[in-house]
Amino acid sequence: MAAVDLATHPGHLARRLQQAHYLLWNTMVSEETTSPQYAVLNALVAEPGLDQRTVGERVGLDRSTIAEVVSRLGRRGLLDKVRDPQDGRRSLLRLTDEGLRVHRRLGVRIARMNQVFLAPLAADEQAVFFDLIRRVADAAEGLRNPAEPAVAPG
Repeated sequence: MAAVDLATHPGHLARRLQQAHYLLWNTMVSEETTSPQYAVLNALVAEPGLDQRTVGERVGLDRSTIAEVVSRLGRRGLLDKVRDPQDGRRSLLRLTDEGLRVHRRLGVRIARMNQVFLAPLAADEQAVFFDLIRRVADAAEGLRNPAEPAVAPG
């Protein structure tokens, strides 16, 4: 069997892209706060008082991952859980003052990291890049049966 050209395999390229992002994140943004943790902080800045399930949906994290991220952020004092007054079985998430400070501080670093990350692309190419990866990511989240690939519009 002949070797395949991995440059034509989206999973391989996505993994390489993720490795580059991870390296830049750890060197330019934070070794303490992960990208998924920041995404949760950001979701709660945008919409304070969401429940854990909804935050997970907003940032694309499964139930077990969002539970772990929320637990870690809570232990660090960056968010609090409060009982939903309309449904006592449900907890709502709110950032603490420290959580808001961390979000603000990291936001500046992330902007710089994104400039470095996207530097190989011209501004118009960046817009196309975001459109394409967003479409693939959105379609991947909507897959019900991986054996039946999503069909391109057209």
